[in-house]
Formats: sequence, C-alpha cells, structure tokens
Amino acid sequence: MAPAPATRPRLTTDDWVEQGMTLLVDAGVDSVRIDLLARALRVTRGSFYWHFKDRDDLLRRMLERWREAATEQIIERFDRQRGDPRALIRDLLSLPFRGRSAARAARLELAIRDWARRDELARHALDDVDSRRISYIAQCFSALGFDIGEARARAFILYGYEGAESLLPAQGNAAQKSERSALIERMLLAQV
Repeated sequence: MAPAPATRPRLTTDDWVEQGMTLLVDAGVDSVRIDLLARALRVTRGSFYWHFKDRDDLLRRMLERWREAATEQIIERFDRQRGDPRALIRDLLSLPFRGRSAARAARLELAIRDWARRDELARHALDDVDSRRISYIAQCFSALGFDIGEARARAFILYGYEGAESLLPAQGNAAQKSERSALIERMLLAQV
C-alpha cells in the first residue's frame, strides 16, 4: 500500500498577512498583490478569497497587525513592568538597539511610512500610531513631574531620536550609539 500523499497545513489569515508584510518590506506596497502572495505561498488565488474580501481587506489587516505588534503589545509589556518611569524611559531609548527584531521593525516602519505618503488608509493608521506612542511616552514624563506641555515635547524628542536610530543604523559604532543614547537620556530627564 502506497503512503498517503503529504498534505500541506491549511493557510491561515496570519500566513497571508505575514507574507504581505514581507512583500511590503522587500518591495513596497505595490508588490502586495494577490497573485504574488499566492505564488509565494504556493497556493491558488482562491485561497486568498477564503480569508479576505479583497486586497484592501488584506491591507487593512496588515496595518492592524503592525499597530498591534509595534505599538499596543509593546505598551502592554511596559505597563506590566510598572516600574520606575526613569527605567521605562531607558527601556524606550534602547528599543532601536535590540538586534534583528529591531532591524526588522525598522524596515517595516520605513515601508509603512513610505506607503503612508501615497495612501490615506496607511496615513491615518500611521498618524494614529505616532499619536499613541507619543502620548504613552508623554505619560512617562508626566509621571516624573513634568507638566503636560513639557512632557509631550520631551516625548516627541525621544520618539524622534528612536526613529533616527532605527532608520540610520550604520551611523556610528556601538560605543558612539551608547554615548548618544546616554546624552539623550540625560537631556530628557534633566529638570529645567
């Protein structure tokens, strides 16, 4: 008796979204097409429509996944720590230096920012994420006694610094990056 043919595990919505994210990072949003996704996953286009209404549905879910993973899950993790706000700010400053996962997150962030330049849905998602992140960081500074205006300004500076370090990873060696981070920390935590 011949062995039964091997069956492939069924694809999930997450498989499609993850492949969409890969194409977005590697080649931009225009490459996130149903035929390219199906080819990369080695399935027919019909499988796509089992999980999604259309391409726009996939793109919305990709933005939702990014928001959840790159913002909400990180905030939840920091909230569970409920530690000293100074330590939390140090942790936030270290995010761009956390190895391969930080590098992948930076590439995805850049791809989404590029997408948002040309697409209203992505622009709204990006604006919401930026606002949520800055508000969260401002809460950390408020917990240290800074008034809301000062806390938001410091949060904006910290957020801009994180973005710069993430998008310019080749600028400086480890010691220089550490020096920059320490300087930003001193500046942001200094009471004026």
